[in-house]
Amino acid sequence: MYDPTQLRTFLAVAQTLSFTQAAHRLGLRQSTVSQHVRRLEDATGRQLFTRDTHAVELTEDGEAMLGFTRRILQVHEQATAFFTGTRVRGRLRFGASEDFVLTRLPEILEGFRHDHPEVDLELTVELSGTLHEQLAAGKLDLVLAKRRPEDPRGELVWRDDLVWIGAERLRLDADRPVPLIVYPPPGITRARALEALEREGRPWRIVCTSGSLNGLIAAARAGLGVMAHSRRLIPPGLLRLPDRSGLPYLGKVDFVLVHGRRHGAAEEAAHALATAILAGGERLRRRAH
Repeated sequence: MYDPTQLRTFLAVAQTLSFTQAAHRLGLRQSTVSQHVRRLEDATGRQLFTRDTHAVELTEDGEAMLGFTRRILQVHEQATAFFTGTRVRGRLRFGASEDFVLTRLPEILEGFRHDHPEVDLELTVELSGTLHEQLAAGKLDLVLAKRRPEDPRGELVWRDDLVWIGAERLRLDADRPVPLIVYPPPGITRARALEALEREGRPWRIVCTSGSLNGLIAAARAGLGVMAHSRRLIPPGLLRLPDRSGLPYLGKVDFVLVHGRRHGAAEEAAHALATAILAGGERLRRRAH
């Protein structure tokens, strides 16, 4: 019922929220991208995007279609591999940022290992900034992390608000420096938090530094200070600070998949894992039980 080519085009538009960027990513003309989306909307009988001269947004039906699309394309690729006799194999060095420690990423990786038993998967969990450095140095084949502001590369998994979080009982004194709980350099949220405070002229002091998300969470739960964090991944026991706290706006953050430069088996394995992550993207926004 749904053409895989049209679904891939829809997925690219949904991830970039731009017909122009989707066309560039897919190597198509923008008119072709529009045609694919229109035909998919005709097939579903629903409007999938609202668009004007300034923005492209998913409708409620478009959000639902996004989840279906990821699963349909994953099954399509699995079926193609099965009936063509191609099996993904080889060594795959995958890096995931600390942000996903408490999510259902392990479930996605377990499913990938079940579907591709001949892939030797090596997992590295690190700060997003460190993972990007290791990828550039050729030490990783695929990275799931926050996008660096200066780096436009990466396939968008989702875009989220970066917010200030802390313990429920935490109270900030406007006359004292903001107590910060941060990752060490080159942490991306660390840099964003410091830049926002400096821009507003707010004094700050670092009360806890840890390369482990669990370490940061422990400090925040103890009421030592505040930390910048993805809104959809707020750990249990912590809350988003209200606007009346007076802390500056942190903006948006993109979580992306970035491929390394290796070819052959590693490239095939990285593509297969990227497909699995995109198909299970909604599970990355939920905490593991």
